[in-house]
Amino acid sequence: MWQLISGVFLGWSLGANDASNVFGTAVASRMVKFWTAAFLCAAFVLLGAMLEGAAGMLTYSKLSNYGVNFAFIISLTAGLTVMFMTILGLPVSTSQAVVGSMLGVGMLYGNVQWGGLTKVVLCWIGTPIGAMLAAIIIYQIIGHILNFLDLSLFTYDRVLRMSLMAAGSYGAYALGANNVANVTGPFVASGQISAQMGALIGALSIGLGVITFSRSVMMTVGEGIVKLSAFTALVVVLAEAVTVHIYAMVGVPVSTSQAVVGAVLGVGFLKGSKTINVGTLGKIMVGWLFTPVMSFGLAYGVSWTLITLTILSK
Repeated sequence: MWQLISGVFLGWSLGANDASNVFGTAVASRMVKFWTAAFLCAAFVLLGAMLEGAAGMLTYSKLSNYGVNFAFIISLTAGLTVMFMTILGLPVSTSQAVVGSMLGVGMLYGNVQWGGLTKVVLCWIGTPIGAMLAAIIIYQIIGHILNFLDLSLFTYDRVLRMSLMAAGSYGAYALGANNVANVTGPFVASGQISAQMGALIGALSIGLGVITFSRSVMMTVGEGIVKLSAFTALVVVLAEAVTVHIYAMVGVPVSTSQAVVGAVLGVGFLKGSKTINVGTLGKIMVGWLFTPVMSFGLAYGVSWTLITLTILSK
């Protein structure tokens, strides 16, 4: 069971980098306090993981078959990759880090299921695009509703604040349902723990990461790409939540970071492309490209070294 330590570490890294994205825009727009957002996020991640987290576990089990020691290496190297990106303040895809590590081990081990991988990669591409389209649609719908209601300034502010908290909680639920498989999926696939136990351990470690180390990435997403008002922050959170929840129901773990950035870009295009911080966006894109490459290299190198030293057996 000691190998699960790396799963907890990966969950903490995911919480610090990915989970905060569901409330990042609300905190950056100063409509929700950071600690309120962090504790709501941790609670609803747990709820989503326990109720709908098992489907993603099955997807990972179809990518490769390996023992618990290799599951340890996958979680450790993916966690190190995400932690490195978090230190840089970049929102990256934990799903990409995990799959990159799985491929590193799987190729060395000679057991990669390319059909399952194709499905996951296609969903990676679809995530930011889908969130961008969702943001454009939701922007129009909510805008028309608020214009129709013709609220006073005080009531408008209060409605948006409560809506942001509700939308963020839904986003956290969707995150737990979708991304808990990133944390403990390899251990469930190896047969060491059940899917339900994996969901519990993964959700608790994600929540710990949100509470302890999520602020810097939260502000990068909330302020670094496009300056968001309370209204556009609500649009981004809802678009991200709907997108990630759909993939959770399909059973494919995807990145909340990619969904949030796609949604923010959708808002940015509606407000005018000049509002988009191209420099910050470029750094995030580089992080997305580098994440699976780094985790692949780490996993392959660590596995090869341990096999060479006969610590692990192929």
